[in-house]
Amino acid sequence: MAIDFDRKKLIQKALDNISHAYAPYSHFHVSAAVLMSDGKVYTGVNVENASYPAGICAERNAIFHAIAQDKAAKLVAVAIVGGPDGKIRDYCAPCGVCRQVMREFGKPEEIKVIMGKSTEDFKEMTLAELLPMSFGPDFLNEHSSITT
Repeated sequence: MAIDFDRKKLIQKALDNISHAYAPYSHFHVSAAVLMSDGKVYTGVNVENASYPAGICAERNAIFHAIAQDKAAKLVAVAIVGGPDGKIRDYCAPCGVCRQVMREFGKPEEIKVIMGKSTEDFKEMTLAELLPMSFGPDFLNEHSSITT
């Protein structure tokens, strides 16, 4: 069930929020905007911590915020922007952990992952392309109420 949406507006939401990134250690600022099946958009930024594993990536921050608001909504698209000190020079791909989290909340062949340098310059892939042969909730239990 593909949903039509304005990619440029989603990328702009991520761009508008990059200044909120908290990256005092890596200085690599990342911002993400996620579009959910209910049409709502949520943003998130990377938030680092002196105890490195305690930080969170922008994509997971945005997805968790969305699920906290409506756990029934499915992930439609994620726009990601990032760069050193918030200066975007290249496409910013999601890390493996974020790809796996995306997999939890939709069908990999339908989720669009948009990596932007600007609203005019971006690459788009499906999650299935970024995370082939993925493991998801549908593998755990044939009687599970979770469906993607």
